Amino acid sequence: MLYKYELGDKVTNEDAEILTHLMHMHPEAAEKIGPGIESFSVRTADYGTRCFWVNRVDGTTEKFSFRACY
Repeated sequence: MLYKYELGDKVTNEDAEILTHLMHMHPEAAEKIGPGIESFSVRTADYGTRCFWVNRVDGTTEKFSFRACY
């Protein structure tokens, strides 16, 4: 899913449902979700890699790894 989007793209609602479910399984879910999820996007992360970012309802963003959601 990560590579079907270009950097900077907003994730579709269908994929966002899956990511929201995964986000709730993240060991730091409360900190990552913060005040609430508005949407997800794909952006760069550490060392030029790409990752999902959660865009919160208060305008802040936070990167997250779906690999941590197991």
